[in-house]
Amino acid sequence: MYVVRLKRGKEKKNHPWVYANEVQEVTGKDEQGSVAEVLSFEGKSVGFGFINHASKILVRYLSREKEEFGEDFFRARILRAKAQREALGFSDSYRAVFSENDFLPGLIVDKYANCLSVQFLSLGMEKRKDMIVRLLQEIFSPSCIFERSDSPVREKEGLTQKKGVLFGTLDPDLTITENGLHLKIDVENGQKTGYFLDQKENRAAIRKYAEKKRVLDLFTNQGGFALNAAKAGAKEVIAADISETALEKVKENASLNGFSNIRVIKADVFDLLREYKKQGEKFDLIVLDPPAFTKTADTVRAGYKGYLDINTLALKLLNPGGVFFTCSCSQHMTLPLFIKMTEEATERAGAKVKLLEVRTQSSDHASLLGMDEALYLKAAALLRC
Repeated sequence: MYVVRLKRGKEKKNHPWVYANEVQEVTGKDEQGSVAEVLSFEGKSVGFGFINHASKILVRYLSREKEEFGEDFFRARILRAKAQREALGFSDSYRAVFSENDFLPGLIVDKYANCLSVQFLSLGMEKRKDMIVRLLQEIFSPSCIFERSDSPVREKEGLTQKKGVLFGTLDPDLTITENGLHLKIDVENGQKTGYFLDQKENRAAIRKYAEKKRVLDLFTNQGGFALNAAKAGAKEVIAADISETALEKVKENASLNGFSNIRVIKADVFDLLREYKKQGEKFDLIVLDPPAFTKTADTVRAGYKGYLDINTLALKLLNPGGVFFTCSCSQHMTLPLFIKMTEEATERAGAKVKLLEVRTQSSDHASLLGMDEALYLKAAALLRC
C-alpha cells in the first residue's frame, strides 16, 4: 500500500481531497488507482482513499477509518446513498450516488425511471467498473445501465472519455416523471447524464410565481422550468435556447403533457434580450438558467462579467411586481459572489428588488459540508418593487 504523509498543517478534517502540493512524501508501492493510507505530518493516520499520481488531486478519501475496501464496502455505500434519497421521497428519477458527497469519489449514478446513467470520473472507480456495474444491477434491477463518462474531468485523471451501454438495452423513448410531469429523456446525447436533475426542486419552486403570468424561460434546454410554469397555469410561456435539438425536446414534452401555452424561440439569449428591450417586451416571471460562464478559477473575472451582463439585460424586461429567478451552475461563482453579482445587476438595470429566497441544488445532490466545490448550483428569486 502507498502511504502518503502530509506537510505540516495540511490535514483537513472536512474535505475529501489531498492535493499533490500538500504532500511531504509518498512511500510504499502499489498500483495507481489503489487505496492508499494518508498520514498527518506527525504520522497519525487520517484516512484512506484512491491514489493517482497523474492527477493534481493525489488522494480522494473513501474513509477516515481503516476498512476492507472490497465489494461489501461499495455495496454498503451505494445502499446507504439510495436509502437516503428514498427517505427524502425520491423514487422515479434522482441522483442516486453523488461522488465524494456519498463517500464514493468519482462515481455518479443518476436514475431515470428504470435506466441508470453512470459516470466513472476517477481512476479508482474506473478500475472497479465491472464490480460497480454488478452492484448496480443487484441493488436497482435496472433495464439498462448507460455510461456517460464523456466528461473532460476524466482527462485530468489520465483517462479517456467513454460512452455506451454497459448493461441491458437503452429505451429510445425513455420517459420519466418529475414534479407530476412526463418528460422524455435523451440519456445518450442529453447534457451531463441526460438531463439536469439538480434543478428538480427549483423547477417546482417557481410554480408559485407563475400562475396567470407571462413567463420567459431563458436557456431553457429541455424546458424544465417552462413546463413547470405551464403546469402552474401561466398565461404564456416563452422558452428560448440556441439549440434546435433542445427546443424540439421542449415541444415534444409540451405535447406529451398537453400544454398549448408554451412557445419556443431559437435565439442567442443575449441578442434576444437586447431585441426584446428595443421592442418594449415585458414579463411577470423571468427564469435565467445559463450554462457555466466560468469553469476554472482563472476565468472567474470574465465569467462574472458574463453573468452580470445577462442578468442586467433580463432584469430590464421585468414588470414591477414580477419575479426574477436567476441561477448559476458554476462552482467558481461562489454564493457570496453570486449575491454580489445580482446586487450589481439590479443597480445597473435601475431595479429595486427584494430577495424572496436563495436556493441550491436539489436535495438528492446534497453537498458535503466543507466541500465548497460540490455546492455548485445557486439560485435566487427576486421580487421587483
